[in-house]
Amino acid sequence: MDGEVRFDPGSRGAYATDASNYRQVPIGVVVPHSVEAGVAAIDVCARHGAPVLSRGGGTSLGGQCTNVAVVIDWSKYCHRLISVDAEAQTCVVEPGIVLDELNGQLAPYGLEFGPRPSTHSHCALGGMLGNNACGATAQRSGKTDENIVALEILTHAGDRWWAGPTSDEELERILADGGPRADVHRGLHEVAERYGELIRARFPDIPRRVSGYNLNALLPESSFDVGRLIVGSEGTLATILRAELKLMPTVAHTSMVVLGYDDITAAADAVPTILEQSDPIVLEGVDSQLINFEAAEHIGEDARSMLPDGTAWLLIQFGGETAEEADRRVEELLEALGRSEHDARVNFSDDPAKEEKLWKAREAGLGATARPPGMPDTWPGWEDSAVPPERLGDYLRDLKSLFHEFDLGDPAMYGHFGQGCVHIRIPFDMVTADGVSDFRRFLESAAELVTSYGGSLSGEHGDGQARGELLETMFGAEIVHAFGEVKALFDPRNLMNPGKVVQPNRLDENLRLGSEWDPTPYRTKFQYPGDDGSFTRATMRCVGIGNCRSQDGGVMCPSYMVTKEEEHSTRGRARLLYEMLSPHEDSPIKDGWRSTEVRDALDLCLSCKGCKTDCPVNVDMATYKAEFLHQHYKGRVRPAAHYSMGWLPLLARIASQAPRLVNRVLSTPILSTIGKRLAGIAIERETPAFAHQTFLAWWSEHSAGRPEPDPRAATTVVVWPDTFTNRFDPHIGCAAVALLESAGFDVTIPDASVCCGLTWVSTGQLSVAERVFRHTLAVLRPWLEAGTPIIGLEPSCTAVFRTDMPEMLPDDKMVQRLSAQTRTMAEFLLEHAPQDWEPPQVRRPALVQTHCHQHAVMGFDADLELMRRAGIDAEVPDSGCCGLAGNFGFEKGHYDVSMACAERVLLPAVRDASPETLVIADGFSCRTQIAQGNTRRTAVHLAEVLADGLEADDAR
Repeated sequence: MDGEVRFDPGSRGAYATDASNYRQVPIGVVVPHSVEAGVAAIDVCARHGAPVLSRGGGTSLGGQCTNVAVVIDWSKYCHRLISVDAEAQTCVVEPGIVLDELNGQLAPYGLEFGPRPSTHSHCALGGMLGNNACGATAQRSGKTDENIVALEILTHAGDRWWAGPTSDEELERILADGGPRADVHRGLHEVAERYGELIRARFPDIPRRVSGYNLNALLPESSFDVGRLIVGSEGTLATILRAELKLMPTVAHTSMVVLGYDDITAAADAVPTILEQSDPIVLEGVDSQLINFEAAEHIGEDARSMLPDGTAWLLIQFGGETAEEADRRVEELLEALGRSEHDARVNFSDDPAKEEKLWKAREAGLGATARPPGMPDTWPGWEDSAVPPERLGDYLRDLKSLFHEFDLGDPAMYGHFGQGCVHIRIPFDMVTADGVSDFRRFLESAAELVTSYGGSLSGEHGDGQARGELLETMFGAEIVHAFGEVKALFDPRNLMNPGKVVQPNRLDENLRLGSEWDPTPYRTKFQYPGDDGSFTRATMRCVGIGNCRSQDGGVMCPSYMVTKEEEHSTRGRARLLYEMLSPHEDSPIKDGWRSTEVRDALDLCLSCKGCKTDCPVNVDMATYKAEFLHQHYKGRVRPAAHYSMGWLPLLARIASQAPRLVNRVLSTPILSTIGKRLAGIAIERETPAFAHQTFLAWWSEHSAGRPEPDPRAATTVVVWPDTFTNRFDPHIGCAAVALLESAGFDVTIPDASVCCGLTWVSTGQLSVAERVFRHTLAVLRPWLEAGTPIIGLEPSCTAVFRTDMPEMLPDDKMVQRLSAQTRTMAEFLLEHAPQDWEPPQVRRPALVQTHCHQHAVMGFDADLELMRRAGIDAEVPDSGCCGLAGNFGFEKGHYDVSMACAERVLLPAVRDASPETLVIADGFSCRTQIAQGNTRRTAVHLAEVLADGLEADDAR
């Protein structure tokens, strides 16, 4: 077939689970290059009797995207928007297209696909169709099944047709044509006739019934719509090859009001009145528990400031053709409720930027509740039940009572309250026999509770394995039998995603953890203080949300953005680390720390640390990679680049004894090529030139005759002479000294040879890194004991002091002091400069590349504020990691990925920048990538820009 066929252990391990509690190792993975290639793959599976699982983004919470089957991953290549009919407001798509990408392409038409789950940046339309996805915007649009025209489907046996509403005349024609399609339609018509009255009686008439097959779509009043039947069937009936979708006009203007309440049940009680008085396009509820979790995890700080008084809130958004129309609808609701925008429990906004911040905080709910700091881990299982909106308050009260009955505390509650759907992650005990037994008993009780309210087991995430076994409680035995009849019509051999929805696996088997979970503890170099000192627990931070599979935006995950490979996402790597440590006998990763599959998956991790901040559960793959490399190569010969790049500080120290000679050798084509090959460096790379005079040598001259500043004096600061500043770009250090001295500070610099240890950390030489750490602490001890600020100029080195060193030596008091006393130049000046100090006025536009480690560890707000005060009009492109990422972009085999990362946003932005626009990049890697990226521009450090401003001020 025309595609990528992968039956290797690494691929099987990466696809062994989704975002649920369940794990099943697939037979293999197929990535078709086209829809027709996918058809060919399913034909092969049919001939060999192999089960098939179609997969999009793989974020399912019910276990429907994990199975012992051949996984067809449509997301890498089958992602075309085939056609758009703007007049009819429809389009045709392939199953792998991501929702945000689709809506981006539809934007010029003023149209969009309405349902928008919180995973919109990476969820595929095929997955949305399989799961009947909804999201907050379903308040306006309805569920996915309400937004389709027809689906092109393929059965496991190879029968293929377009399924949609079927008139009596068309049904007669289909039956007359005969064949498998006729057999399916005849059988479906019989099911509709035989079970029609029971379907009308047992299917809840609520906005968010996602559980079970859509048998109601087969009724005459629903136009015998076989397409809608397929939606939400979770790949158990047929494969969706293409879909014709209904589109909606985009909302021109929006306004939002946030209403505060005493608790989440009171907020739920208010929903029916709001729906009676208004027609919002979004109506969401959140409680204070969720907000507290987000505060502890530093999520949505700006959004939290927009919440009015209360301990629970409703977020209500209105749309209109004009801003005035949207505002008026808010005002009308407030008047109907007897409230005003000036009330303490009301916050009104018509600022799209503020509204977006609120939505991002709301969409972070799953991540924020998965690993709440200082609390037990939480799990899905009963995370999306739905009831009639008018009964939501009472349901939540009874649900809270059920939590207390099972000693589960008060989990955070939030969700789509306007449609009666509530999201909850619950602190189940998933690792003991008693805990798993209680998990089962709770779900059985919860199923009875929601059914008593006329609700649905699932209001958004589907059944899969988590709720398939409970469908009889909700629908009764006869309807469940009808589901089986429908399944048999499409898939008589039970080879389409078996064990889900129909004849389901038990809800307490195939657990990712389970009562037999007892992984081997390992002694590691990093101590993982945020994960109980356990590397295993650290790798289990990943709960499968899949934000690392975003197509663009943010820093995480640069390698996935350019390769579109699951193994190259943060999630895929975390899955393989989990499998490596897993006690499961069927794990495809058999050789632990020596695993070549894990090594290869980590090889294209740039160690950018973007996931440390961008991942909702703060997976830190850069640290995990360093730990793995340390363990993997322990007692073994390493790749050449680990010696050449890892030991760069020492080699640079030697080279600085004769920099002109070394530069001449490195620039000689033949010698340079030989040297790069021996050193494991990409031959495409230019070797940066060593400075003729180091920063330390300059400092020795600059400070000659001066007394050493008193470490305890309030004006004393230490500028850290990192290897890159000291030996490659000393002019940056000189500029920083000039700037700090102009602000009234007494600068000093360690005169001993020092290093932060970054290059040894990034290459996994952690024993050496620890020795370097301890030497650095000894040199800095007088200043650390005195509380002297340490100023870092290279973001990656500064980040080592702030995070890597404390994670390796968390109990060392000097490490704690160093982490607390280390500041970026901008942070220090904003915090400690005299009140009457103002930065020099530059008054120029600038294109600014944020170093990925600064983004992840220190943040960039201080730099932006300092630039604002200096009159720099900063444009910060959403470029993510520059792609060089320290040693990564220099290593053999990484050049293409490195440049692809840079070409995605950064390098085109630099080329497009006007001549008068400064290009600012504080990171040595970022500046090097720009210099070597055919931009004809030289990037400068912020210290240089401000120091030049000093000279300009003096000249004036």
